[in-house]
Amino acid sequence: MFRDTQKIIVEDGVAPSAPYVINIRMEDLLEKLKLLSYDAEFVQNLKMKPVNRHYFVVPTNPGEQFYTFTCLAAWLIRKAGKNFEMPQESDDPNSTIALILDYLRDIDIPVEFPPNKLKQGTGEHAVYVLDNLADNALKIENFKWNKANIPPDEPTPEPDIEDDDAELILEKVEEEMMAEYDDEDQDVLHIDDITKFYSQNINEAQKPDSILESKTNRDEWQLELEKVLPRLKVTVKTDSRDWRAHLEQMKQLRVNIANNLSGTKTHLNKIYTDIGNTLDKIKTRETYLNRQLEPSLTEYRTLQEELSKVKDQYRDVSGGVTERTRVLSKLMEELEHVKREMDERGSSMTDGTPLINIKKTITKMKYEISEMNIRIGVLEYSLMCARIRDRTQLREDMNSTSASVII
Repeated sequence: MFRDTQKIIVEDGVAPSAPYVINIRMEDLLEKLKLLSYDAEFVQNLKMKPVNRHYFVVPTNPGEQFYTFTCLAAWLIRKAGKNFEMPQESDDPNSTIALILDYLRDIDIPVEFPPNKLKQGTGEHAVYVLDNLADNALKIENFKWNKANIPPDEPTPEPDIEDDDAELILEKVEEEMMAEYDDEDQDVLHIDDITKFYSQNINEAQKPDSILESKTNRDEWQLELEKVLPRLKVTVKTDSRDWRAHLEQMKQLRVNIANNLSGTKTHLNKIYTDIGNTLDKIKTRETYLNRQLEPSLTEYRTLQEELSKVKDQYRDVSGGVTERTRVLSKLMEELEHVKREMDERGSSMTDGTPLINIKKTITKMKYEISEMNIRIGVLEYSLMCARIRDRTQLREDMNSTSASVII
């Protein structure tokens, strides 16, 4: 049975192990996914990245983790027998989360957190959703635990310990020596004899069968060494990040600066002196030129003042000309308007079109008057007939009334 991963509450409050409950629940989720053939159906068939036991616990890549979370939730929903489309990376995350939470509510799993808690794809809420979906999928597939088959207790054979002749045990030596002294009329056993016998046995055990002696010629060995020696070069690559290399470099640069400082200082002093002399010469030449060009500069200033006065006068005159030009253009526009009116009046006086239009209008009015007279006559005739009809009807009614009275 899976471990219960609910929050552990103690009398004083939350237990110290409460922050690690999500890790335990994530491990349980992985076990449930393995029971649902997660490796074959989800990882291999859908070409998805496998998750580890800290994947939905520690946020590393929110985009990738959210996509994996939605795909895994959709796969678990499909394992439960419901049609659910696999999400894509371009889908709206809010709609995908809403569909997953709606399914959880349909299977009576409480959702007591806002949907935006699942947008990161990690955390206790994401693990909570996946764990409940996995439980539902196992329930739909009728998964049951089998009883544990405990084999009967069998005596375990003791491993055979091989005797090592190279190791000598002091008790064994004592037993052998005691047996030897028992055979020789049970003489007294001395500790010196035991130590001597023990050292002899060790020497005999460590002594090689044959002594190795070198049969190589010294001259041939020396010749071979001279052939190989040029190739035995050890190249040590210095690491640029090593502080020792930086320290040695700083020391070398300091020595070089100290050696070159005296000559460089002399050259710099000489350059400083030359620059000072050159600046003095330039200042003297500038003073001389200013003194020589003073009359020309005074004349130039006078000409500039006169030029500014002439420009002001020209600006005033040009302003008057501009005003007069504007008035002239206005008068020209008025003259053009008067000429246009005179031409229109002259053309209207010589044109007979208005008279023809008046005649046409009079003819049209006469025709309309005649039509109105005819309509009036028709209406008068109709009115007269109606009056005659009414009088005749009145007479007939009076005659019939009088006849009825007589009767």
